[in-house]
Amino acid sequence: MSKLSLPKDRINVLLLENVHPNAVALLNRQGYTNVRHVRTALSGDALKDALADVHILGIRSRSQITEEALAAAEKLMAIGCFSIGTDQVNLQAAKIRGIPVFNAPYSNTRSVAELVLAEIICLFRGTFEKSWSAHEGGWMKSAEGSHEVRGKTLGIVGYGHIGSQLSILAEALGLRVVFYDIVEKLSLGNATALPSLDAVLETADVVSFHVPSSPLTRNMIGAAEIARMKPGARLINAARGNVVDIDALAQALRDGHLSGAAVDVFPKEPKGGNDMFESPLRGLRNVILTPHVGGSTEEAQANIGGEVAEKLVKYSDNGSTTGAVNFVEVSLPEHATVSRFLHIHKNVPGVLSAINDIFSSRGINIAGEYLRTDSDTGYVVVDVDADIEAGMGIRKALQAIPGTIRTRFLI
Repeated sequence: MSKLSLPKDRINVLLLENVHPNAVALLNRQGYTNVRHVRTALSGDALKDALADVHILGIRSRSQITEEALAAAEKLMAIGCFSIGTDQVNLQAAKIRGIPVFNAPYSNTRSVAELVLAEIICLFRGTFEKSWSAHEGGWMKSAEGSHEVRGKTLGIVGYGHIGSQLSILAEALGLRVVFYDIVEKLSLGNATALPSLDAVLETADVVSFHVPSSPLTRNMIGAAEIARMKPGARLINAARGNVVDIDALAQALRDGHLSGAAVDVFPKEPKGGNDMFESPLRGLRNVILTPHVGGSTEEAQANIGGEVAEKLVKYSDNGSTTGAVNFVEVSLPEHATVSRFLHIHKNVPGVLSAINDIFSSRGINIAGEYLRTDSDTGYVVVDVDADIEAGMGIRKALQAIPGTIRTRFLI
């Protein structure tokens, strides 16, 4: 039988932004030895040049995979975002090129929840301001304005994996938890669902945001929403930088309407460690500023490295798209004793029939067939119980079907 698949050691893998070594180790164990591991992000022409011969790409949050970058990556077949979010990738541009994008939506949940919980305690105790004073030689030894969190009300906006875990941890410290989510969610512990965002803002002593980036959440917290918060309340944003109007937040802190804030994400963030961080929140002693490190613990990055690398391997080895954020999801059985053909196409009539005709006209029996479609694309996986020779012309015939985006053979 002629080998129609690309051998694993010839599949070029590029991992940018110092992806955790767990990912490299897992890829190597699975036979992917041609892995380039780069500590930094790439952009512009450097990124396009690097992608020219890459089959699998791994990034974190700084590398921006635009339509222009994807157009230069003709061999690219999958992208792994070693992060929770996928905002850094043009998902639609990847989709129409038949490139599934995978991420790790839950692997750093605990890390973010722990940071927020620590910030809640520090804000109620005025820890940051007292530490700043001590570094300057001061000695703010006073109980004034310093409070226990027990008995206070935490409002959580976005009760997903992070918000719900924060809820459980906060209750263990004696906080009363209320939350709001646009989707009806089951309350955990003694948490109480409130009917609106305004209800949470008006009720809570500290509000923490855990929502995705979307048109609905862009600047969802502006001057009017902050004004609805209780005088002296605290605000925490470890979600997305465009959720809170930073200028409005800074003004509310200067005016004394809010007594403190902790912010981990910003509308504009430095591209690298050598770039200057600019924000109207700088210099405010009742504000904890962290450089987008909510999920940046060694444990979280190790978990993310393994989870995303495993999804990439399953897709490359097996064609399974489970966990893809921009692609129809197909969970496939192993194909050790069959030949497998993957066909990604525009969602137009007649493709499945044309695929079946290609095999039947050659007297090849189809052992299994899997089809999933969405409004834009279709994904067909065909298993056949025959040895496939290069001279059969199957590859050329599949690629000639109108609407074909790409084909892959796993043999």
